[in-house]
Amino acid sequence: MRCFRYREDRLPVFLFVALLALDLIVYVVVEPLWVLVLWMVTGIFLKGFVASWSHHHQHFHTFHQAWPNRMLELVHAFHTGCVTNLWVLHHVLGHHLHYLDQRLDENAWRRADETEMGVLEYTMTLAATSYWRAYMVGRAHKQHQRRFLGMAALFFSLQTALLYYNWLNALLVFVVPMTTVFLLTCWSTHDQHAGLDTEDPLHASYNVTHKWYNILSGNVGYHTAHHLKPHLHWSRLPELHRTLETRIPNHLYRQPGLPVRWLPAA
Repeated sequence: MRCFRYREDRLPVFLFVALLALDLIVYVVVEPLWVLVLWMVTGIFLKGFVASWSHHHQHFHTFHQAWPNRMLELVHAFHTGCVTNLWVLHHVLGHHLHYLDQRLDENAWRRADETEMGVLEYTMTLAATSYWRAYMVGRAHKQHQRRFLGMAALFFSLQTALLYYNWLNALLVFVVPMTTVFLLTCWSTHDQHAGLDTEDPLHASYNVTHKWYNILSGNVGYHTAHHLKPHLHWSRLPELHRTLETRIPNHLYRQPGLPVRWLPAA
């Protein structure tokens, strides 16, 4: 029986599970504070890329069977703070339907008075409201909402148990990296749409074609293509982008942030 829907997902899944295994080893065996802090900083960098893969998974499930999808979502949650169906509700059934209308967009970059938020205000607003907005979207999607609430309860119960057993190690290995990555995820979405007030989907997203950015993020840089076909598997986005690139204005192409910008672009 085939487990993976696309073979391209095998390596990323292995790496994410291996990273969680290393987290657990560090949590259980490491005592020196400096080692814990070094691992925390390293973890924040590595887990920052996991967020985009979690996003891809919640658009297009990695496995054919339900139970490995739930287990992978639990792995993603420990890295990113995004539990099962958080982005299905908030992002897939919210933002993707409403991103051309700032009055409705769950990722709105405009205030109620129609002025544009700065990136810090946007980040904190999105981070503070994501779980609540997902719950509210879930009122019209009860099955997704029940799964969201159930897996959130399981995840935060496991986090509480880790804190109870060894609060310092849990804080540095799991809680601080997870929270930081969640904030960075919200921050990064500001660069994808902010300031683009249009009804044309070809003009509504910024794109990053940098080679290593897309390798590390699973092609999330091809953002116009992603919004046109949000359920297309991440490995197929470059091909779709090639059919669109001449129709996307030059000012909608950007460079990635540091340190990825220092890596080879092509």
